[in-house]
Amino acid sequence: MTSTAPRTAEVSRNTAETKITVKVNLDGTGQSRLSTGIGFFDHMLDQIARHGLIDLDIQADGDLHIDGHHTVEDVGISLGQAVALAVGDKKGIRRYGHAYVPLDEALSRVVIDFSGRPGLVMHVPFKSGMIGTFDSQLAFEFFQGFVNHAFVTLHIDNLKGENAHHQAETVFKAFARALRAALELDPRSVGTIPSTKGSL
Repeated sequence: MTSTAPRTAEVSRNTAETKITVKVNLDGTGQSRLSTGIGFFDHMLDQIARHGLIDLDIQADGDLHIDGHHTVEDVGISLGQAVALAVGDKKGIRRYGHAYVPLDEALSRVVIDFSGRPGLVMHVPFKSGMIGTFDSQLAFEFFQGFVNHAFVTLHIDNLKGENAHHQAETVFKAFARALRAALELDPRSVGTIPSTKGSL
């Protein structure tokens, strides 16, 4: 993939638990069309679109009569697959990204590396188990699904926070900003892969 190729992808995932379609444009303007059946999760996905300047269309129909686990995890998997397809061979990208994002009393740091090696280290001591109808434990499942299929290394730390909504929002916004930085095309390294190995 060259720097002039459109960085877009579409992925569908159909299982006995979920039916999901994800469309991404990594060079978008932050537009989103989101429907997962979990209001707060849609709100967090919108943060990824807006702050990552990624156009996102995510339509998910999951077994919410059980709980949100399968839906949230499978959206993470599908989004990871779509990002991996859209970024292609990674020529010209900055590869690394990081961001600190505050929201009132909460502060989170996210660091990402498009390393080709999936890895997640996440420390977020949520102050509440539920945020609306969103189980806060599922934030980990979303990011685990994403890293396993986008093939990235991701470090997420909530450094301060007393309100679970604020904690989650700073995490997702920082993730979006870090993702945007890592995926940005570097005009000084057009057509080159940012690794001494020559591949990622």
